[in-house]
Amino acid sequence: MNTSTPVDRPAPVGFWEAFRFWLKLGFISFGGPAGQIAIMHTELVERRRWISEKRFLHALNYCMLLPGPEAQQLATYIGWLMHRTWGGIVAGALFVLPSLFILIGLSWVYVAFGDVPVVAGLFYGIKPAVTALVLHAAHRIGTRALRNRWMWGIAAASFVAIFAFDTPFPAIVAVAALIGWLGSRHAPGVFALGGGHGAAHAGYGPALIDDDTPTPAHARFSRAHLLRILAIGGVLWLLVMGALVLAQGWDATLAQMGWFFTKAALLTFGGAYAVLPYVYQGAVETHQWLSGPQMIDGLALGETTPGPLIMVVAFVGYVGGWQKAVLGPDALFLGAALAATVVTFFTFLPSFVFILAGGPAVEATHGKLGFTAPLSAITAAVVGVIVNLALFFAYHVLWPRGFDGPFDAASALIAAAAAVALFRFKLGVLPLLGACAAAGLVLTLWLR
Repeated sequence: MNTSTPVDRPAPVGFWEAFRFWLKLGFISFGGPAGQIAIMHTELVERRRWISEKRFLHALNYCMLLPGPEAQQLATYIGWLMHRTWGGIVAGALFVLPSLFILIGLSWVYVAFGDVPVVAGLFYGIKPAVTALVLHAAHRIGTRALRNRWMWGIAAASFVAIFAFDTPFPAIVAVAALIGWLGSRHAPGVFALGGGHGAAHAGYGPALIDDDTPTPAHARFSRAHLLRILAIGGVLWLLVMGALVLAQGWDATLAQMGWFFTKAALLTFGGAYAVLPYVYQGAVETHQWLSGPQMIDGLALGETTPGPLIMVVAFVGYVGGWQKAVLGPDALFLGAALAATVVTFFTFLPSFVFILAGGPAVEATHGKLGFTAPLSAITAAVVGVIVNLALFFAYHVLWPRGFDGPFDAASALIAAAAAVALFRFKLGVLPLLGACAAAGLVLTLWLR
């Protein structure tokens, strides 16, 4: 234990000081949820001491139980705890907005210049790397979730369901949740949620929001507050959806995107990789907003930008808005940017409602969070779904013209090297993508 930690409690943090931190976080939050949570822990618990370790983990445990990006929800929770509703809205929004603007810019480059040899070469190398990243995600989640034979069985069953029978992802989530609920009654030890983020550590010194700090007045539970937040969230959803329907009709692309990504937002248990199969089923197969290879490219762009990985949906919205010309052929960029914004709004609105409505109940239950068995079962099922996604990506990368076409040995070599770099040498995402992009460019321009 560090015995030289400061003993003075930090000075109160003003709203605009917190605003500057959340803005900075939005631009440096690389590394997926694990990396983003680690950054927040380092900054908020260890260095700034705005919140104690136990309170930080308590909030994180709640966010892990919710559908949606837990890192963004954690930022929303802490911002809300410190500076009421607007603090939560600012923290959560600034976690997302830099990524949205960056992705709109990168998506424009992609659709406008994707056929340029240099750009095509970069993506040629990135696609195999994405396949390795998805497989690595399955391994990473599996090592935490598959702790016994029952969990392995759920993962295997979910893989068979989606691979062999094309079972919709929501049905897999529902069945897994039911299994977990039944398991909590008959075999609670099997389905107990593990503490995958580590135990609390002392030694950082007193925090602004410490273990024994009383819950502030705005964070105390009341039925009126709960109903008010739920009503506001519902009204916002209805206003935006109503405007889209009135402008273009229910069957138009923007309204269908809003409805589809509302459903997707409620199914993102286990992180962005878990919901990607559902997004693929809807966006690629059902609505045909983009193609399978474009989906792989979008994931690559999402990996290279700050913010939650689920922001890949903004790319889906942009490409779909561009290809469907949602504002007409003379306003392709504006239509695509609008579609990306619409998709982002409907994807993240539920996360804000979950935190602002449920936070007071969580603050009243330090150390008493229960009902985690359904989440454990869902997380196990997610592993099987992600393995299926890795196979889907591998098929499109290694046999770009289908099994009747030639096998792409160069892509296979890049994918194998990327897998070794991830599993053996623990290489970071950005260096990996940079190296694979460079290899793809060399192969495209000089060896082909």
